[in-house]
Amino acid sequence: MRQFNKHTGKVVPLDRSNVDTDQIIPKQFLKSIKRSGFGPNLFDDWRYLDSGEPGMDNSIRPVNPDFILNKDCYQAASILLTRENFGCGSSREHAPWALDDYGFRVIIAPSFADIFYSNCFKNALLPIQLSEEQVNNLFEISSLEQPINLLIDLEQQTITIPNGDILKFEIDNFRKQCLLDGLDEIGLTMQYQDEIKKYEEQRRKQAPWLFVEIKA
Repeated sequence: MRQFNKHTGKVVPLDRSNVDTDQIIPKQFLKSIKRSGFGPNLFDDWRYLDSGEPGMDNSIRPVNPDFILNKDCYQAASILLTRENFGCGSSREHAPWALDDYGFRVIIAPSFADIFYSNCFKNALLPIQLSEEQVNNLFEISSLEQPINLLIDLEQQTITIPNGDILKFEIDNFRKQCLLDGLDEIGLTMQYQDEIKKYEEQRRKQAPWLFVEIKA
């Protein structure tokens, strides 16, 4: 998993509450269990004017000119600013996969659905929870014609806004360290591979019948 330390990126202000996972990545795109390839269909129902299906050539589909991700000034954005209860609905891990594959590294909101919030950390995404007042202020400065950039410092747990003001955010220490080290559950487990190997060798001696090869 990629490490996360500091990140500077352009902000997309998605001014919507209760964005559920089926809006983030619709159900018809969940057939693949690869973590890549979902970015073109992120917010598919909102980005395009037709009905999307797996395998379609998105480059020739009619886009919704009113949807914020389709506006030229927000291309290559990597920070998503949104409203409360982001990521509600079903617990599909494809939702953070799609956000990551699109290019987002940070999501800022007043609140997140619990399972979605947890899944973000497993996929090198940083979900930052701020107060509604702080989020409202960010939306206000993001409503200008010129998109804003934010500097996110995970180690210091700070957000630096264009005028130089600094916002602090809270994060669980364990999850923070996992992002800083670039470790998901598999990566954490692999840190103990020597101990696991020793246990397996010891167990093989204690109960060799458990390790008998079964021929088909």
